[in-house]
Amino acid sequence: MAKLKITQVKSIIDRPRRQKATIKALGLRKINHSVEHEVSPQIKGMVEKVKHLIKIEEL
Repeated sequence: MAKLKITQVKSIIDRPRRQKATIKALGLRKINHSVEHEVSPQIKGMVEKVKHLIKIEEL
């Protein structure tokens, strides 16, 4: 199955609580921190909600 490398590129300061929770649920902690996830409908939905704060690469 395909994987995504997700990197946080913008701060979550002054963002709505739901966006902060989504970033934490993805496993991101601070700017330039990266995580890898298997592609699933849940991950795609989370990425779509915070796409302005992250960078996505397909592996």
